[in-house]
Amino acid sequence: MTPVNAALWAAAILMGLQGSSSFPDSRVDLSSKNLPSVPRDLPRKAESIDLSCNHIQLLHGGDFKNTPLLRFLNISWNSLKDIDEETFLDTPLLKDLDLSHNGLRNLSGQQYLLHTENLLVLNLAFNKFLTMTLGSEFSSLVKLETLALGAQNISLGDFKNIAKVKLRTLTLSLENKPWSYTAGSLIDVQAQRLQIALTGSRILDHDLVADGLSLFAEVELMNLRSGFKDLSEQLIERVETLTSHLYLTNIYISWKDLTDSVNILLHTSITHLRISDVTMYNMPFKETNVTQTSKMKSFTVREAVVKDFFFSQEAVYNFFINMPVESLAMVEMPAIHMTCPKSHSPILQLDFSNCALSDSIFSRVEGEEILDCEKLDNVRKLNLVGNNLRSLQMLSKRVQYMKSLQHLDLSLNSLVYDGLLECFWPPNITNMTLSSNGLTGSVFKCLPKATENLDLQNNQVSVIPSSILKLGNLSSLNLNSNRLRDLPVCTGFPLLSELLLKSNSLHAPSVNKLESCPELKTLDVSYNPFTCTCALRSFISLGMKSKSHTRIKLLSWPKDYYCTYPEAVRDFSLKDISIPEVSCNVGLLAAAILGPAVIVMIAIVTLCHHLDVPWYMGMIWQWTRAKHRARMRQVRPEDLLGVEFHAFVSYSQHDADWVQNSLLPNLEGPAAGLQICHHEKSFVPGKTIIENIIACLEKSRRSVFVLSANFVKSEWCHYELYFASHQRLAWGPDSIVLVLLEPLPQYLIPSKYNQLKSMMARHTYLEWPQERAKHMLFWANLRAALQADLPNA
Repeated sequence: MTPVNAALWAAAILMGLQGSSSFPDSRVDLSSKNLPSVPRDLPRKAESIDLSCNHIQLLHGGDFKNTPLLRFLNISWNSLKDIDEETFLDTPLLKDLDLSHNGLRNLSGQQYLLHTENLLVLNLAFNKFLTMTLGSEFSSLVKLETLALGAQNISLGDFKNIAKVKLRTLTLSLENKPWSYTAGSLIDVQAQRLQIALTGSRILDHDLVADGLSLFAEVELMNLRSGFKDLSEQLIERVETLTSHLYLTNIYISWKDLTDSVNILLHTSITHLRISDVTMYNMPFKETNVTQTSKMKSFTVREAVVKDFFFSQEAVYNFFINMPVESLAMVEMPAIHMTCPKSHSPILQLDFSNCALSDSIFSRVEGEEILDCEKLDNVRKLNLVGNNLRSLQMLSKRVQYMKSLQHLDLSLNSLVYDGLLECFWPPNITNMTLSSNGLTGSVFKCLPKATENLDLQNNQVSVIPSSILKLGNLSSLNLNSNRLRDLPVCTGFPLLSELLLKSNSLHAPSVNKLESCPELKTLDVSYNPFTCTCALRSFISLGMKSKSHTRIKLLSWPKDYYCTYPEAVRDFSLKDISIPEVSCNVGLLAAAILGPAVIVMIAIVTLCHHLDVPWYMGMIWQWTRAKHRARMRQVRPEDLLGVEFHAFVSYSQHDADWVQNSLLPNLEGPAAGLQICHHEKSFVPGKTIIENIIACLEKSRRSVFVLSANFVKSEWCHYELYFASHQRLAWGPDSIVLVLLEPLPQYLIPSKYNQLKSMMARHTYLEWPQERAKHMLFWANLRAALQADLPNA
């Protein structure tokens, strides 16, 4: 494919297919299928059809009636001889039409163009046109931007029918056939750029070049192999030249012809010279002088190839770096070094992207000392993208004397910085691009202090250390595609307004750190592995408010924010995740759990108190203990000799009614069957009271004391309690049972009842309940406490 076709093909793809849909049947590739005609079964949704390299000779009306959405059509490299005027009647959206390399013969008879008023690109090069006379149908192509033509003869008036069409590019293919051009033939053409494409060994026509330089702002000469000296002389002889941009594409040139042509062009009115896809030979072994005065503003060399193996690289570098231009670009070249200018350079912009430059750039060695360049102090923008740069600290030394440098692009290198050595950046760098390197968090110790925009995307930054240089002017920080695990704090850059953290390792960004960023307006945390737990709740809240209620705008929210954990919500959008505050706040969670529990407990306690549940539980507990003790106690038969009663009851005479009417009937009745000893029944007349008390105590297994205010006032009750406490040493602590007939505060008990106070403090006693419903349980407990085997049982 020729460079002309390649350029037009690219234009077709970029322009004609911009609106093309992504459906599989929207693009149809039928190239190299040996087709004799256009197939009848083209898909109706086709927007791009490639029929190149077939054997189609005719296009008929209706060939494309089933493709109303057609935008791009390539029928190049066929055998087309004729096209029906209604061929494109049903394709109103057609924008790109390639009919090159066919057998069409008459440019005045292309009637099919009357139905292609929306065409943007039309390629009719490499057909069999004898003359360039364009028919009236070309005047209908009012939207045409790119037109490629070729004919053996170009005469005056050939382009009058496109005089009102404002083209962007007109391409004239000078085929390897007898060819003639009449001066002034291009005067009717309105185009921004004229491309002149040579084939074979054809030499540029003098009149064509003259018209091109006087009528077009941009001129591109393609496929030149010779004639450079004639071109240079023609340029230097011209007094008036409209052309400001000159492009030399796909040329084969010696070093002498190149440098001579460049030196001549530096003296012309050409302001922008671009040489692309150039092959150089006969390279120099010594210095080549370059003129030091020029009107040229920019010089670009792209994709240069050197045929020679042995030559002076320094001579080549010196020629280019010493050019008197404002912008110098040498891109996609195998250059491994760049020298320093011999004098103060006027260059404002340097572009050495996609070369092979090393850390020694701009330096020179004198003896054992490495000297850095001081002659590039006017450079404002330096582009070193895609080279072999490795040391960030070393590079800072190489550019330290570029006092005017403001924009520095070092992306796509292998830069690292260990934080050990000091960096020496020039003071005025405001825009720094360090993307796609191997830099870690230590890079923040090696940055220009005046930096306003910093691009560190696609590096190895996992954390921004606290001890960093303060970047007081930094407003934009791009840390996309790094390894950050949390949001950084802004103590080192107080004016930060834009923070980009897309595609990092942020699981639950700490939103509270944003409080250290008072000027932050834009934040991007999309495409991070978010863990949708309580720690993420504040960030989700920030996202929900970012549209209207917060000063921080969260970019790409919510469409690019998804959960990665827990598994149950993987790939859920964060906006659809609800994490209740009560499940995350310990205080609220405790209140939510303990509150109802406390209320239930209070209700239970109130109910128990109302129903005297504690009293019942206490009585049941005493009954259970009494039963347990009765089963567990092992009493020897000899210890029971002389025992006749289960219990001796001691009470005040003032409480006799309760004893006679309540106590004794419930203990001695049929239900209990206990043998009870009390003074009214068991005391023997004639004996003293003390003797009767001692005798009754010795005949009884237990002693029951009915305690009341009357009891503690009775002297005989005191004696009975005294003797019973001594008997307790033989029978054990459960031989005395206390029954509290009425409340008896400690202060009412006389001091001589110390033993009673001690018993009440250490032993459980039975309280007589006032409620009748509790009497049954009271008697059951008392009976259980007194139950024991007697010798005569």
